[in-house]
Amino acid sequence: MTDVRVLIVEDEPLIAEDISDFLGEIDFICAGIAYDSETALDMMVNRHPDIALLDINIEGSMDGIQVAEVINKKYNIPFVYLTSHSDKATLDKAKQTLPYGYIVKPFNEKDLLSTLEMALFRHANENKSNIPDIDTINQALNNSLTDKEYTCLAHLFVGLTNKQMAEKQFVSVNTIKTHLKNLFTKLEVPNRTSAVQKIISQF
Repeated sequence: MTDVRVLIVEDEPLIAEDISDFLGEIDFICAGIAYDSETALDMMVNRHPDIALLDINIEGSMDGIQVAEVINKKYNIPFVYLTSHSDKATLDKAKQTLPYGYIVKPFNEKDLLSTLEMALFRHANENKSNIPDIDTINQALNNSLTDKEYTCLAHLFVGLTNKQMAEKQFVSVNTIKTHLKNLFTKLEVPNRTSAVQKIISQF
């Protein structure tokens, strides 16, 4: 679970599978595909996504905008709307939920990647607090963080992807994944977002 985990809420299976396949080629993975609002909210709890792609027109008791409202109330993760609806009324309603992006179908993969990266960066900066020094964190842990793991934690605080971390640290992506896996184990968290939230809440 060291990659950025994206929940895809999309009622068109072909589009959802195309997005999932594309995520597998870059610095993200698909945390799950939900075709309706009930499945989307269940996956929020059980799949621990770092970010959500929300189609506005979905099956179920809620539309994508209503799902976004639940995410805002219960889960501190960014979301991006992915929809064929670009009329003013829909945009105005969507804007009220403060999304981190809005992609209109049809879209290209470059736009999707840049929007996801910007959403993560913006969310991280909006929720940023000063990260405690490594000694302060290690005093609260049974198993101390290494300097490399702490560096990865600091990079999570500014919303960097694995590839971006690797470039900054001059190591391979696999090395970053190893550091993150160890970091999550020591913090006893399932994913990137949870790691940041735990540090913010405890220090």
